[in-house]
Amino acid sequence: MSSNQPDMAELLASAEITPLQKNDTVEGIIISHDKHEVWLDLGMQGTGLVVGRELEQVAKELKEGDSMSASVLETESPEGYAILSLRKFSREKGWEVLEERAKTKESFGIVPFDANKGGLLIEVEGVRGFLPVSQLSSENYPRVTGADKDEILQRLNQLIGRTLMVRILDLDRSQNKLIVSEKEAQREFTEGKISNLKVGEKVKGIATGVVDFGVFLNVEGVEGLIHISEIAWDRVDNPSKYVKVGQEIEAIIIAIDQDKLSLSIKQLSADPWTEEIAHYNEGDEVDGTVTRITPFGAFVQVSPIIEALVHISELSDKHVSDPNTLVSVGEKKKFRIIGIDKNQHKLSLSLKPKTNKPVKEAIVVSAPKETVKDDKKSSKKAKE
Repeated sequence: MSSNQPDMAELLASAEITPLQKNDTVEGIIISHDKHEVWLDLGMQGTGLVVGRELEQVAKELKEGDSMSASVLETESPEGYAILSLRKFSREKGWEVLEERAKTKESFGIVPFDANKGGLLIEVEGVRGFLPVSQLSSENYPRVTGADKDEILQRLNQLIGRTLMVRILDLDRSQNKLIVSEKEAQREFTEGKISNLKVGEKVKGIATGVVDFGVFLNVEGVEGLIHISEIAWDRVDNPSKYVKVGQEIEAIIIAIDQDKLSLSIKQLSADPWTEEIAHYNEGDEVDGTVTRITPFGAFVQVSPIIEALVHISELSDKHVSDPNTLVSVGEKKKFRIIGIDKNQHKLSLSLKPKTNKPVKEAIVVSAPKETVKDDKKSSKKAKE
């Protein structure tokens, strides 16, 4: 050997070998593999064994001589080789991908694998995350009467295995947190749709939920609410008697608040109360039936459309502490109209008798006779 050639000891001494550290990412050449393990040649850092269930997904694509990256789980096993993880490596790469998506507000597809009463469990790029119920689109939100948790879970289970488009709402690698939103992914779409809608416009939609306070409607991907007071002109106690989930409904837009619509069914037709009240005037006597009694008075049905109020102060000329002492539910009486408020849909009645106050007569006061005589005497003396 030439004296100019370095020997092996010198080569080893000059080579800078960085010892493996836990969680390091390393790259090696596949020297053998099967369904459950892969052996890597890590060069100067020795040999590594990749293990984990995730290998089952890539086993068919692996070839001897190919390079593979993995994360270090253990720097050295009792047998002298490093224990590596493809999953941990993929997960770290996954965080990088997710951080980029969060930065660019990119929408992407996810497939929920499980559900609980709070939302859907997901896994994206090897990172587990959560899609809360509150962040579901109006189409997928589980509108349930009485907020029945078991029924909510049943509805959420129907979304397992379906592809949903989402955006990252909250991401924190240090806390292992990934929260996504289907609602956010549809924001531009929703805003674009709403920009083309106007108050007073008629729309059609599908009822996605019927609850105690009204009906939710999906209008081409935009959520709308028909409040219970806007379902019909007459009194509505139970919205489910008027609308069923899945039913197509026509309504009119009465307000637009950011990404939500306020809708009305009743305003598609003329107000029958206004038409009916035109036949009544203040001072008219009407027949009515007492329908409800409250501490402040009694409600009276004057016609199938009009319900009026007799305030407690209008039940009698005398002081009344309890309306039940003068009227009872189902009782029919004659009432007098004392007020009509067309804007508020209010008709005020009275049970007090109509009084015509008499005009007061002028009172003439005569002076006493003795006083008159005295005045005459005084007048004569003055002349003398």
